[in-house]
Amino acid sequence: MATRDQAHQERETKLHELHEKLTGAVEQLVSGEDWTEALRFAARFRSRSFNNVLLIWAAHLEAFEQGRVHAPFPTYVAGYRQWQQLGRQVMKGQPGYRIFAPVKARFASANPSDPESWRRLNRGEKPRAGEVVRRKIVGSKPAYVWDVSSTTGNPIPDPPAPRLLEGKAPAGLWDGLVVQIEAASFTVVRVANKNMIRGANGMTDFAAKTVTVRTNMDDAAQAKTLCHELAHVLLHNPENEDARQHRGIGEVEAESVALMVGAAHGMDTSDYTVPYVSTWASRVSGKEPVEVVKATGERVRKTAGSILDQLDTAQLSDGTPPVLAQTAPERETPARRQARRPSPRPESEVRDAHTTTTPEWGL
Repeated sequence: MATRDQAHQERETKLHELHEKLTGAVEQLVSGEDWTEALRFAARFRSRSFNNVLLIWAAHLEAFEQGRVHAPFPTYVAGYRQWQQLGRQVMKGQPGYRIFAPVKARFASANPSDPESWRRLNRGEKPRAGEVVRRKIVGSKPAYVWDVSSTTGNPIPDPPAPRLLEGKAPAGLWDGLVVQIEAASFTVVRVANKNMIRGANGMTDFAAKTVTVRTNMDDAAQAKTLCHELAHVLLHNPENEDARQHRGIGEVEAESVALMVGAAHGMDTSDYTVPYVSTWASRVSGKEPVEVVKATGERVRKTAGSILDQLDTAQLSDGTPPVLAQTAPERETPARRQARRPSPRPESEVRDAHTTTTPEWGL
């Protein structure tokens, strides 16, 4: 029987192997198309971290090349016991895809507003009278998941996928993005052509608190541009020190968020353009490009996920089997928040464009 020290060493060895595999997967993202392909994949598994998405992607491709699964891309991914809960069983000989799983611990505090007051509870230890208990992530451990193609059993129902006409935006997407922009105290401005916004499709002006989009594009392009600018609003306020540090890759982040949101709606993402990964990943001083790519991917995933969670739109699956997804907490959307409000929120007036001042971001 393995001792605690042996078990710890085995875990550390597996974690090291995972980090090596993840680094290898990141290093394969060379061209702009590699990056956009990774984001399209991440949009289908957006409930998981960007690191785990890359690990699943690489492991599934390896399984496909070895003939262990029949499709080059996974569909639904879940843990061993989760598949059993759905009446399915992992097939013999399917080793699963190793990913990072969070390790959580309990912390207690009698003064939750004071970060220094939290103390970690030992296993089985009870909090003192008057203390608040919260669980926090303290590390990671290796875990395994399997694609539905590696299991047998009860059929998994496919939820209806959004169908879009060419050039059309998903129903409700524009309005839902406007709501989020206005919630950040910005006003949406629509102009006739790009000459009114310095040749761009869209522009975010932090000084004037406006987001401007030209209207002489099809509906899908306008929605994409609006999402790109919303990403700037959420990520790139020049007053935020973190945003200033990342300004060199700001356009990559904004375009990547728009790509993920579009992909989650089944929109055509073939016209999204991102420069070579090495071009922007090397712009953050003091950090290795691999770490920049991982951090950027996670920032993009979290931002896109936050935007998607607040939209009342038909979206593609996030990689969670539908039955498991139905048991997850209900999404907090603008419509649900509106229903709880005592009075309706007045619509913001859409103003005519005016001369803007820096700082600003353009598409």
